[in-house]
Amino acid sequence: MRRVNVNCPESNDLHPYFDDELDAPRRAAFAEHLAGCPECASELETQKALRAGLQEVAFRYTAPAGLRDRVQSGLQAHTRPGSSKNRVRSWLSAAAVLLVGVGFGAAGTFLGTARKPQPGADLPRDLVAAHVRSLMADHLQDVKSTDRHTVKPWFTGQVDFSPPVKDFTEQGYPLLGGRLDYLDDRPTAALVYGRAKHVINLFVWPTEGDADSPARSLSRRGYNLVHWRQGGLDFWAVSDLNAEELGEFARLNQESP
Repeated sequence: MRRVNVNCPESNDLHPYFDDELDAPRRAAFAEHLAGCPECASELETQKALRAGLQEVAFRYTAPAGLRDRVQSGLQAHTRPGSSKNRVRSWLSAAAVLLVGVGFGAAGTFLGTARKPQPGADLPRDLVAAHVRSLMADHLQDVKSTDRHTVKPWFTGQVDFSPPVKDFTEQGYPLLGGRLDYLDDRPTAALVYGRAKHVINLFVWPTEGDADSPARSLSRRGYNLVHWRQGGLDFWAVSDLNAEELGEFARLNQESP
């Protein structure tokens, strides 16, 4: 478990709480503390995302194609006419070499994968985590405004692209503001919209290709997401809003000039 980087004096109970190591009274007290401490609540969500990522690392390892041939050659070299005891000892030695080789190879593969996560390996999970953090840490907006002519200029100098900022108040999706986030190894524009009592985070960053792509919907951990590409930009809408209304929000964005 990584070190807790928060200043709250109650944070010493965060890891025991996360690992279910506190007794009932302390656990109840810390749960009450979480409700009023955005810093600890945000750190707890980060710990959950980290554990989920580690659990998804693949442990399978495929032995190199030449390993089988090398083991068979070793068996032939060690097998000589003699007692059955010598033949058994030779077979066990070769088997041990095989197991050790596979074991070290699997360990190396696992450690290399764990230390070098691939960008975008599970981007939807990271997007949901960013959405939840913005709600729990009381950091939904860096610029709080319903005026797109206020929100759009704020991103100048914050990111190296100009995110399209649109307002759909008349359609029931009012603009609430924006903030700077960090996803897929780069600074990202996060535009914040509302729908009744729901919050929609629209994450935007430049795409690697020029081709547009239609909207596609998916879900992660109870949250709905819609992704599309348009005008050289990637768009990801994330919310606990139902899939139909989130899809309507995506359609409005795509069709609006």
